[in-house]
Amino acid sequence: MSLTFFTPGPAHLYPTFEQHLKTFVENQLGSISHRSQQYRDLHKFTVDQLRTLLNVPDTHAILFLGSASEAWERILFSTVELESFHLVNGSFSKKFYDYSNALNKYAHLFEKPMGEGFTADEIAVPEYAELIATTHNETSSGVQMPVAEIHKLKQKNPSKFIAVDMVSSAPYPALDYSIIDTAFFSVQKAFGLPAGLGVWIVNERALEKSKSIRNTYSIGAHNDLPTLWKNAQSNETPATPNVMGIYLLGKIAEDFNRIGVQNVRKETEHKAGLIYDFIEKTAGFSAFVKEKAFQSQTVIVADVEVPSADIIKNMKAKGIVIGSGYGAGKATQLRIANFPATSLQQTETMLHELGKL
Repeated sequence: MSLTFFTPGPAHLYPTFEQHLKTFVENQLGSISHRSQQYRDLHKFTVDQLRTLLNVPDTHAILFLGSASEAWERILFSTVELESFHLVNGSFSKKFYDYSNALNKYAHLFEKPMGEGFTADEIAVPEYAELIATTHNETSSGVQMPVAEIHKLKQKNPSKFIAVDMVSSAPYPALDYSIIDTAFFSVQKAFGLPAGLGVWIVNERALEKSKSIRNTYSIGAHNDLPTLWKNAQSNETPATPNVMGIYLLGKIAEDFNRIGVQNVRKETEHKAGLIYDFIEKTAGFSAFVKEKAFQSQTVIVADVEVPSADIIKNMKAKGIVIGSGYGAGKATQLRIANFPATSLQQTETMLHELGKL
């Protein structure tokens, strides 16, 4: 039985994935040299498609890493000499904070309970913090920080670097990269690809800061920003890259560009509206995130009255896989991914079957 995955990552593969993978294999792209012109053309194609899709200016490099988790470390090494500041309202924003402590930085945090969001006006950034770490979409709790609030926070603190975790929401958030210093995501969620590739968008200001820091502190020996940036100028990577992941990402980004990113965002919001409407009107379900302004459009978290494992088991028998809650919410919550790979019709079918339980 073919399954439809509404899991928050790894998630359902994008419908064109299989054809793109077949083309990759048929053209023997897995065997080409990563120092060849053929690879450089492939690399440039993916970067160009992402620039178009996310509206990333030439002031920012688009770099490839092993995962989004690696981006936490790279960002901290590159922009923080001594102190960072973290907005924490879930497990993944907490991990960014934990990475800073692990790297012996002085990590400040402003923490809220899972399910609650942040506004710029309530945030006081410590005077000596060099980096503000934000999470656009907290995958564990289904909270989104509105893009306007992220922009406002940076505008209130222009001398600080601001980083945006958009791991489980890109390409949905329309970030303004004239404001945002750095952002990152991985491909196994909204881009509908297998795991194994992280994408790091970072500006020249961060590059210069990393060069300054390395005069006194380590900025890492593997994939440090100056080396990544230098190689990116010739459409290469320092070490042998995930050629297949980069190729497939470029082709999926091209697919999104054909559809139009605004259309992708509108369909995401339409499907999210249906899911929230179902949760609000169906007995036994309720939205975990109460304030609509902070409700995620890409990972919807529902409190459930019966064990989530029972719901998940019954839905899988119908060919539909839904995610469980995260951490303490594993047994009492569902996480329903709303990514471009699942169509409006598939979403409606999923809700219909949920309603029959």
